[in-house]
Amino acid sequence: MHDWIEQMGGPLNIAAAIAPAIRGVFGQGKVLLAAFSPDDSPSGAALVIDAAAQDGLEAVYSVLRQSASGMTGLPERIVFSGIGSFELLVPAAKASTRMAGRVALVTGGAQGFGEGIARELAAAGATLAIADLNQTLAEAVAGSLNQQYGSGTALAIPVNVGDEDSVQSMIQQIVLRFGGLDLLVSNAGVLRAGGLEEMTLQNFEFVTRINYTAFFLVTKYGSRPMKIQSRFDPDYTSDIVQINSKSGLEGSNKNFAYAGGKFGGIGLVQSFAKELVEQRIKVNAICPGNYYEGPLWSDPEKGLFVQYLQAGKVPGARSVQEVYDFYVAKVPMRRGCSPKDVTRAILYCVEQQYETGQAIPVTGGQNMLK
Repeated sequence: MHDWIEQMGGPLNIAAAIAPAIRGVFGQGKVLLAAFSPDDSPSGAALVIDAAAQDGLEAVYSVLRQSASGMTGLPERIVFSGIGSFELLVPAAKASTRMAGRVALVTGGAQGFGEGIARELAAAGATLAIADLNQTLAEAVAGSLNQQYGSGTALAIPVNVGDEDSVQSMIQQIVLRFGGLDLLVSNAGVLRAGGLEEMTLQNFEFVTRINYTAFFLVTKYGSRPMKIQSRFDPDYTSDIVQINSKSGLEGSNKNFAYAGGKFGGIGLVQSFAKELVEQRIKVNAICPGNYYEGPLWSDPEKGLFVQYLQAGKVPGARSVQEVYDFYVAKVPMRRGCSPKDVTRAILYCVEQQYETGQAIPVTGGQNMLK
């Protein structure tokens, strides 16, 4: 193994940098996935590149481009000696869907908004990475999507979005499995409500790490394969979407840790949008209203409706239904926000080629742009 491969962290790191280039070189005008294997046997390969004999990654890129320019058609398998091989796949069955061939990551995708968004994106034809701290739930969601939409539709990945090594590993797994990343939905979030006297520093920092710092981490590492692919495909665009909140548009009484992180998230969205626009990476935020039917609100034991009833937060309410009716009455459209509502906004961000750095409210009229 040449020193440059070791210096870049070994074959897996090199493979993660090569995969998006393959999609960029061979995927122009096509929906294309590229799955990595450590097997670098030349048997059955349409293209063999001696990566170990090159001077570095840029030399590998150059040979890849030159080799591709002399080929007609799409190779089924490309071998990089000393690194491994890639199997190229065009998911023909989904060719007519809106998200055909697009690789999407949903953090916090095992339940609540995240699960609903993942299911809607799968229905639109996307290939999904379901990333969540709860691996068991993530595997259940991925298994359900694979059963419904075909094997290989979804991959479950355990992740702690507040931990840098975990986030970096998550992105590498996605790239090695699918070849790149086209849509990053930063959805994972937590809520610890409380006023100034009740809020502990530990809880404040926990909420900030997951709702604010984690968005920086997933954007830092998730944008890397997007940048590589855009370099090799002049028509390629990709998207990063933060699932923010209506609390990112207006302060929230005794919920400042959550609202502060969400306000900060919009500042990151606008800043990342300006930095990444040169690589045709659009960065936007969706600011949903309350998902009243989701577990955060409707869990029969720990949900906010039960908590608010017990705490007497809604004057005169004697049942969970009365608490529910009180909050729904605040929404002009008289219902809570659903994952389908949010996914429609995400698809708008993906399909709209002339919009970046925006915070889009999806609140049924509860929050209106000023």
